[in-house]
Amino acid sequence: MTNPTSNDSPGGRAGRREWTALCVLMLPLLLVSMDVSVLYFAIPAISADLEPSGTQQLWIFDIYAFVLAGLLMTMGSLGDRIGRRRLLLIGAAAFGAASLVAAYANSAETLIAARAVLGIGGATLMPSTMALLRTMFTHPAERAKAIGIWSGVMTGGIALGSVLSGVLVQYFWWGSVFLVNLPAMALLLLLGPVLLPESRNPEPGRFDLLSVPLSMAAVLPVVYGLKEIPSEGWHPRYVVPITVGLLFAALFVHRQRTAASPMISPALFRGRGFAPAVVLNLVSALAMMGSAFFTTQYLQMVLDKSAMEAALWALLPSVPIGMAAPAATALVQRGVDRAYVVTAGFAVAAAGYGMLALAGTDSLWLLLAACGVLASGIVMVMSQMTDLAMGTAPVEQAGAASSLLETGQEFGGALGMAVLGSIGTALYRHEMPASAPAEAHETLGGALAVAGRLPGRTGDALAATAREAFTTGMHGAAIAGAAVLVLAAVASAVTLRGTGTRRTPAATAGMETAA
Repeated sequence: MTNPTSNDSPGGRAGRREWTALCVLMLPLLLVSMDVSVLYFAIPAISADLEPSGTQQLWIFDIYAFVLAGLLMTMGSLGDRIGRRRLLLIGAAAFGAASLVAAYANSAETLIAARAVLGIGGATLMPSTMALLRTMFTHPAERAKAIGIWSGVMTGGIALGSVLSGVLVQYFWWGSVFLVNLPAMALLLLLGPVLLPESRNPEPGRFDLLSVPLSMAAVLPVVYGLKEIPSEGWHPRYVVPITVGLLFAALFVHRQRTAASPMISPALFRGRGFAPAVVLNLVSALAMMGSAFFTTQYLQMVLDKSAMEAALWALLPSVPIGMAAPAATALVQRGVDRAYVVTAGFAVAAAGYGMLALAGTDSLWLLLAACGVLASGIVMVMSQMTDLAMGTAPVEQAGAASSLLETGQEFGGALGMAVLGSIGTALYRHEMPASAPAEAHETLGGALAVAGRLPGRTGDALAATAREAFTTGMHGAAIAGAAVLVLAAVASAVTLRGTGTRRTPAATAGMETAA
């Protein structure tokens, strides 16, 4: 078998073609991550134009993430079989076409359908980009550097999406937030066949069709239930879907262990460090999204910033975040045990949560510093866990390995919002006085709405009390988040020792043939 990449430099190192191809791969990744948050400021304009019902508005916002999460494992495995570049280009075409339909949608139903197709396209793009990185960068040090860039772009895209949507909606119309996808996807379709190598599993076996509905039935109900719990509480209508999803997850695992050609090979978990990498990456996503649940509300409703102001302020922490992954990679490459680097990352993130627990009701700069410290630590961890998992996984299963990591992140993000959000909400309701109106007991947004209808000092007093109660809830969630991260730091020190960047047997066991 031959190496499908065409390295320009000797010794298996990447050349100009591979690094140029990396820039091309960052285009779909940036857009997929931006689409998670790109509707934050467009929803009011969409609501005024299309007049969706309350349920339709929720589906416009959520359908993308649900479809993306549900299909990641399927698409990762499919890419290993039919070719990662081929799947990437198919996904890019679908993403571009769906973006065009979404931009000119004349009904809520059309926009929901277009967002669902965007989710399908996103599910093909994310694991394909990571799997192609694994194929192009065979040298461990270069792979780690490329993955660090990948992690930074993904994190930055989520932050940039909300700001970009605010600017576009202010100066153009809401459909422009989708049209920005078209030039990048056209460039990918043009340059991808030239710069990107084709790669696939040379002996993939038959595609297990039964695993597709099982994987979706395992992922979607759990993600749905976890996303609703922070605002609605642990109601049976959300707990039941989670329970059903976990039952299907058990069936999915059983299918993978017994099928002749499973979608996700159990052998992946026999690679040293792969299972800890998936779990610790999930914990990282839990911490990141759990904090975002509070900080976005704090900026807008405690500090009374407009949505656009809040998004612009939220860009400041991205400065240290951009340096975190390269710094972690450099430490590991200089011989520092990866276990110590990841442990330090979790400790830094825990310190960020500690800073968040000290914020008052007028602590803008402390909040931004806490976000920067927390996210920097998390990005250190995520970049190292991604590199460890992809370096440990056999290259012929790179798509499946990448999809597992990304599905774990979806679970972790939903779990962080559910668990930490529930802690904060419970403390908020405990702190609100019994005499406050019922609506004010539910959420800070509800309390501020009630306060706006009350006269003078009465309304001001209720708003101040609600902001204090929300901040107290944020403190409790931050302490819980810090405790989780301290436990993760201990687990990292124990399970990751001796997993530094080096050429592993899986990395040298041979590469796929080009299609």
